[in-house]
Amino acid sequence: MAELQGSVALVTGAASGIGAAIVARFRAAGARVAGLDAREGSAGDCNLVADLRSGAALAQAFATMKAAVGAPDILVHAAAATFHGGTIDTEERIYADLYDVNVIGAVRLLKGCIPEMKLKGGGSVILLSSINADFATPQLAAYAASKAALNNLMQTAALEFAPHNIRVNAIAPASIDTPAMRASYARSGDPERARAENALRHPLSRIGAPEEVAELALFLASKRAAWITGSLYPIDGGARVTRR
Repeated sequence: MAELQGSVALVTGAASGIGAAIVARFRAAGARVAGLDAREGSAGDCNLVADLRSGAALAQAFATMKAAVGAPDILVHAAAATFHGGTIDTEERIYADLYDVNVIGAVRLLKGCIPEMKLKGGGSVILLSSINADFATPQLAAYAASKAALNNLMQTAALEFAPHNIRVNAIAPASIDTPAMRASYARSGDPERARAENALRHPLSRIGAPEEVAELALFLASKRAAWITGSLYPIDGGARVTRR
């Protein structure tokens, strides 16, 4: 069903994983999609390369997008930086870098997209958070802290932009089968065992698929979610229930 027909979407992290799955699903639903990543991708109608740390690079990307597919009425921030390390053995610069990409990167995207959404009479923003934002997360201290900040940013933005019919929501996945997740298994020394043990941390006893996250993103971007804003949606195979 082409429920996003006539919409224009900007999706970050579009070169692989969850971002690429969202680009494909949105295009299948009729949207024109600009995919943005730090490396070149090929999934979108328009494929942009930019560093989320750079306001100048994003400004150029926004201009290229507008000329190629139009101004966005949907924004999905799926790109993220991560780091494996504990609270005090993670260097301060790593905390700052992850915050710059995961949180301030979202702010830069909002600054580029919200004025266009206001002109179009509304829009939908979806921020990809993480189940780790709500739990003590040893060895992912900087990442989890940045995602917790992103959740609060989502709520504040939802309140600020509601008068303009711009909805802002977040999705909080647990373990999803992405290249980054598979790389983490490889670092364990026994990838198959690491994957099996991780699957059992989820009551549904499997890892999630990027396409499943994309379906939730489609719902939140569509008119079916027209009265939903300021909400955080877990997609975690039940992991939040038990966190085992």
